[in-house]
Amino acid sequence: MLSHIVQGLTGHHDSKKVRGTVVMMKKNALDFTDLAGSLTDKIFEALGQKVSFQLISSVQSNSANDLQGKRSKPAYLENFLTTITPIAAGESAFDIKFDWDEEFGVPGAFIIKNLHINEFFLKSLTLEDVPNHGKVHFVCNSWVYPAIRYKTDRIFFANQPYLPSETPEPLRKYREDELQTLRGNGTGKLEAWNRVYDYALYNDLGDPDQGEQHVRPILGGSVDYPYPRRGRTGRAPTRKDPKSESRIPLILSLDIYVPRDERFGHLKLADFLTYALKSIVQFILPELHALFDGTPNEFDSFEDVLRLYEAGIKLPQGPLFKSLTDAIPLEMIKELLRTDGEGILRFPTPLVIKDDKTAWRTDEEFAREMLAGVNPVSISRLQEFPPKSKLDPEVYGNQNSTITIEHIEDKLDGLTIYEAIKNNKLFILNHHDTLMPYLRRINTTTTKTYASRTLLFLQDNGSLKPLAIELSLPHPDGDQFGIISKVYTPSDQGVESSIWQLAKAYVAVNDSGVHQLISHWLNTHAVIEPFVIATNRQLSALHPIHKLLYPHFRDTMNINAMARQILINAGGVLESTVFPSKYAMEMSAVVYKNWVFPDQALPTDLVKRGMAVEDSSSPHGVRLLIEDYPYAVDGLEIWSAIKSWVTDYCNFYYGSDEEILKDNELQAWWKELREEGHGDKKDEPWWPNMETPQELIDSCTIIIWIASALHAAVNFGQYPYAGYLPNRPTVSRRFMPEPGTPEYEELKKNPDKVFLRTITAQLQTLLGISLIEILSRHTSDEIYLGQRDSHEWTKDQEPLAAFDRFGKKLSAIENQIIQRNGDHMLRNRSGPVKAPYTLLFPTSEGGLTGKGIPNSVSI
Repeated sequence: MLSHIVQGLTGHHDSKKVRGTVVMMKKNALDFTDLAGSLTDKIFEALGQKVSFQLISSVQSNSANDLQGKRSKPAYLENFLTTITPIAAGESAFDIKFDWDEEFGVPGAFIIKNLHINEFFLKSLTLEDVPNHGKVHFVCNSWVYPAIRYKTDRIFFANQPYLPSETPEPLRKYREDELQTLRGNGTGKLEAWNRVYDYALYNDLGDPDQGEQHVRPILGGSVDYPYPRRGRTGRAPTRKDPKSESRIPLILSLDIYVPRDERFGHLKLADFLTYALKSIVQFILPELHALFDGTPNEFDSFEDVLRLYEAGIKLPQGPLFKSLTDAIPLEMIKELLRTDGEGILRFPTPLVIKDDKTAWRTDEEFAREMLAGVNPVSISRLQEFPPKSKLDPEVYGNQNSTITIEHIEDKLDGLTIYEAIKNNKLFILNHHDTLMPYLRRINTTTTKTYASRTLLFLQDNGSLKPLAIELSLPHPDGDQFGIISKVYTPSDQGVESSIWQLAKAYVAVNDSGVHQLISHWLNTHAVIEPFVIATNRQLSALHPIHKLLYPHFRDTMNINAMARQILINAGGVLESTVFPSKYAMEMSAVVYKNWVFPDQALPTDLVKRGMAVEDSSSPHGVRLLIEDYPYAVDGLEIWSAIKSWVTDYCNFYYGSDEEILKDNELQAWWKELREEGHGDKKDEPWWPNMETPQELIDSCTIIIWIASALHAAVNFGQYPYAGYLPNRPTVSRRFMPEPGTPEYEELKKNPDKVFLRTITAQLQTLLGISLIEILSRHTSDEIYLGQRDSHEWTKDQEPLAAFDRFGKKLSAIENQIIQRNGDHMLRNRSGPVKAPYTLLFPTSEGGLTGKGIPNSVSI
């Protein structure tokens, strides 16, 4: 890159020019078919309709009356007409020269005007040798639309962060105006080029205009169904319900509004499109139903299931199949149906059956996955016996557990039950209270399932063994009469062994629903979106905390918008494949009533669940009661690294409580987050007051933890563990066979067939594993914890050094995880299935790897 100051002479005055480099991607680099757009841009350029840049001084105002920074003369991209965009990289670098005078001082921002007809992606502007200063770098990473689309100037700030009170006066008004632009005015339909961040209720999940079966309650804004807010789109209301927002057609799903800079980048979009058709299944669902109507909609044996991965299922050829493939481009259908020209539907082999096809059925693996599987955040220590319910007895009657001492005391290695509790040996996976209020309604659908409690015992070798499973149904005479429960205990002989395997399957069904709706969707995707919105509305790009949090919000609004469009909507993939069906999202809103922001801190969560106790002598301030708890062991190290990084960063900018309190942007951010973003919880006493640096550090650590490591832990293990549906069934379709019934006799004769006809059906299995394969993949442009998309993200050297230490600490943690996974004394690290716990391994390659912590909730 050519970079220097050139001297010239204009008239009788010395004139200098500052040379810079603009890196951008033309639209046609991202859309190979947009040749016309490329041509029109060149025509506009030739006619003088160019892309102009004006620097804004951070030291020199226009005049005493106008304190806004002085602007340079417009400068233009050089060689635009002759620069050919490299297709592989997509980026182009253009030289640019700015007229300069000594009084201008250091540029703090620039304004760009795009007079072309097409938008482009502006990556950066670098000024190489500003007199008396040196290099000035602007990290942009933003789409710039034609100027006619904007009501205000597009402005970008240099990479020098400022607290609001320290902002150079010539930049202050620009800073305030830019935030105002991003907030919008709260009205109107938002279009692709709008840059507005605003809030809305979840009032677009249902589609009342399509009939009663598509109606869903509005989530958020009510006592019954509180919910975090989502990004506003401004679409018109439905005809039948003015409070519900209309939906866009499925075929236009990629066009659902989010601010343009929140959309997937071109590499991710290409990756996503390759796989995403498999999740837009409603579009082809009638055809898939028709396809499978001609074949049994059941797996008859576990060999049938394994054929999905080893041989594939031959899809029928005929007019119905042809109409399906004709509707979708050939390359897409090849990926969608894994066809090699033979119409074979085939999936990658999930990790849980890669080394051993049957070890998933062992009791040890069943229990181990509560500590190291896809949902390691629900197990808790049992602190009272029998377990008690927190449901209102006046409404639900007696919901306490019916597990007795006699059920379990002979399995406690000689301890009494009270000695086992005192010695922290008993644990519970308890999904009873979450599901019971909905169970009667859920079981009116095709689902037939129970609410479950599972008791487990911590053995001397560090592994858990299940003691008893309680399966409960609402009393047939009414909720007020409590429950009808049955308790099952382990067996490896005869029909009792088959009954025990079914009991574990019902627990897995419960856990799959809770995982997908609560651990995954609610507690990461949904709760983080208000932070994305509030940060963009209230913290300037110049603000240090904006710079800290920005990477952890990448793609979240886009993936959540896609989820509302095709996954969590009425009749969407989630309702089609997970047992609560039409009650799924409503149930998650009821659970959100118990969401507490400070409890999302990993040490706090572990103590709250009784999995750890506070201990100041332990490395992370807590001592685990199951020492070999892979999620917690690895997670505490990641948590500690994040907290150290955030502490170093925040302490660089805030030295006192006073500096926190006088930061008007920070205070507005936190106020809006509580009162609007999580507005249904605005009166909760547990919100940090944001009055001290420590409260800021704690809050930012939690935000980054949720967006990165927590999401990674509950997301990227989905295909490795649940890609084999018998291990993590999402639906049960029959109740437990009772002695004396034909179903019981069938269970005696063919237990595998009964098992498979009880859990998720064939079609739902295909849809479900297609979905989780997409969700478990890393795209090729993913950015992981400890990484940034630009080394120039800040000019401040101490934060850069702290970030470098953070990256090195994460690398050390990776090595420690590898060592732990190789320690055969730690039985829970790999288990009977020999699947090493790598979900909190910080980095990864692209693809289906079962490891890696992306910076953000990005898939």
